[in-house]
Amino acid sequence: MSTAHPPSTGSLAIDPVPSGAVTLRFSGSLDHSTVPVLSRQATQAFMDARPARLVLDASGLSALDGAGMALLLRLSGEAVASGATVTWEGLDPGYRRLLDRFDPRTFQAAPVPRAVCQSLPEQVGRTVAGLCRDLRLQIEFIGELSAALARAALNPSRIRWRDLLLAAERSGTDALPIVALIAGLVGLVLAFQSAMAMRPYGAEIYVANLVTLAMLRELGPLMTAIILAGRSGGAFAAEIGTMKVNDEVAALSTMGLNPVPFLAVPRVLGLLITIPFLTLFADVMGILGGAAMFLTLDFPMTAYFNQAIAAAEPRHLLSGLVKSLAFGLTVAGVGCLRGLQASRGPSAVGTSTTSAVVTAILLIVILDAILGTLFYFLGF
Repeated sequence: MSTAHPPSTGSLAIDPVPSGAVTLRFSGSLDHSTVPVLSRQATQAFMDARPARLVLDASGLSALDGAGMALLLRLSGEAVASGATVTWEGLDPGYRRLLDRFDPRTFQAAPVPRAVCQSLPEQVGRTVAGLCRDLRLQIEFIGELSAALARAALNPSRIRWRDLLLAAERSGTDALPIVALIAGLVGLVLAFQSAMAMRPYGAEIYVANLVTLAMLRELGPLMTAIILAGRSGGAFAAEIGTMKVNDEVAALSTMGLNPVPFLAVPRVLGLLITIPFLTLFADVMGILGGAAMFLTLDFPMTAYFNQAIAAAEPRHLLSGLVKSLAFGLTVAGVGCLRGLQASRGPSAVGTSTTSAVVTAILLIVILDAILGTLFYFLGF
């Protein structure tokens, strides 16, 4: 049977002395549960009296912990800082020896932080400076990663194959269900919307062409890259960020191991190997999703697949695969970079993961626009 302990109670008595002194008489418990109330009372009494001498009477205390000792030390420090003298009464010699280790004359009250309102030009300048600094770090990382990939290609024995295969499994095989679901639904919705637009013109048969071209050139690589940015890019940032917070990355550097070839190269290569196959899988699932919608239009399935095969020219497929490689390199590189940039603190890993996902998706959209425009002018 457990016994309930009564809550701690403490009290403060204020005894003014005619000679300009004030006695703060503590009784009961002076611990973490009573300090907040007693601290306000003692501080208010001292500020109201502004005595020339402060007497701290602890003879009535039955319990004293670290919070209570901190209160006594703060009161003595404030009194000395205001020019008053401090006298101790009834304090246990053991506690007195601990308090004597601190010089009240060195007491400094913590400054109250004040919110500073920044002007609009200053905010814009800070943002631009941060973007430029981040861009410089990304360019430096791209150069270092490219050199590490070139050395790995020239000397494959330096590659950590076990980590590479593990990264390929997590970013490739484990992503098949979500890629199949999203690509299939995108193909189905795209077929439905295009069929509704083409029905007044009797051109529903060209739904197959539209779905095939959209999946091969744009939606297949784009949706796959966005999924991997949330899954693999965020996972890379979280893994490496946790290692950075736990000083494991610093330990690698201490042992003479460069973190980029050791941590980033296997993950980047693993994602680059799997993303073309995931893109092909997304293309097939999107086309099949369009075929499921095409069944409701009273057309034979043979007509749909004939149109799809006729629209699926090799250049359309190749352009999507080229995009997927560029997107994969972006997702893996940004994830590893944000992980290596993780700072200290409880929210460091979460911040680096969020930054990795957001930055990767933004760069994917920008790259898609650039590559799409380039392929158009090249006739590719």
